[in-house]
Amino acid sequence: MTDEELKDKRRILFVCLGNICRSPAAEGVMKSILEEEGAEGFVVDSAGTGRYHIGQLPDSRMRVHARRRGLELDHHCRQVTVADFDDFDMIIGMDDSNIANLRAIAPSPEAEHKIVAMSRFFDKSARFDHVPDPYYEGAEGFELVLDLLQEGCRNLFNAVVCR
Repeated sequence: MTDEELKDKRRILFVCLGNICRSPAAEGVMKSILEEEGAEGFVVDSAGTGRYHIGQLPDSRMRVHARRRGLELDHHCRQVTVADFDDFDMIIGMDDSNIANLRAIAPSPEAEHKIVAMSRFFDKSARFDHVPDPYYEGAEGFELVLDLLQEGCRNLFNAVVCR
């Protein structure tokens, strides 16, 4: 997706493996930015490629770290569906595995074109080419993920709104 194609992409789905850490955090960060900017007309959601945690709230550790930053993560985990490719303009995967899983379920080449890596929105100086999974990490892992998502979602917002 080119920079020009990013304009007016208003329906955004963030995706990770279980929809319990990274993608609900990205959803919360993006919604916070949209609220802060007074931006309207956006649909932001998250989902997982796996079905491990369907119906659950995000990981309690992620909720605690997010809450410290003023984010309340109250999303209930769900799995990505083929219908999401119709319902969203942009489907953002957190790592290469998520991207590969999304490509495997994309129903068409046009749908596959909607898949974008979250790392595309990291600053050039970022030393990460993906959002690492903090599930088996300590507090530093959750803080790192939130730092990366705050930077990436801000850059995504700026690209979509084209300020």
